[in-house]
Amino acid sequence: VRLQLWDTAGQERFRSLIPSYIRDSTIAVVVYDITNLNSFQQTSKWIDDVRTERGSDVIIMLVGNKTDLADKRQVSIEEGERKAQELNMMYIERSAKAGYNVEQLFRRVAAALPGMDSTPEKSKEDSI
Repeated sequence: VRLQLWDTAGQERFRSLIPSYIRDSTIAVVVYDITNLNSFQQTSKWIDDVRTERGSDVIIMLVGNKTDLADKRQVSIEEGERKAQELNMMYIERSAKAGYNVEQLFRRVAAALPGMDSTPEKSKEDSI
């Protein structure tokens, strides 16, 4: 498994590079700032770009970032979850600064990869 991270910081000048960034990608992670409603709204065009290039051959995870600034929140957890559900994406919130849910994000990404089963649950037959 090879993991490459491309941080475009949502900047418009990087949109033309999307095809080359995700040509062989299995998962795309689209991140928005929970303290910035416009950031959340702009995720739609990034998601559209990913789907235009990869169709249904890509898993998309929507990530609400900056949970350490919850007192400045402009996008509710429910709004993020609803968008993810409507567009058939995975969803998680995290704080890169505080380290909250960062490891969990990468664990969920890894578990979503085709052929990468998460730890199987024990069946009753496995128990003594």
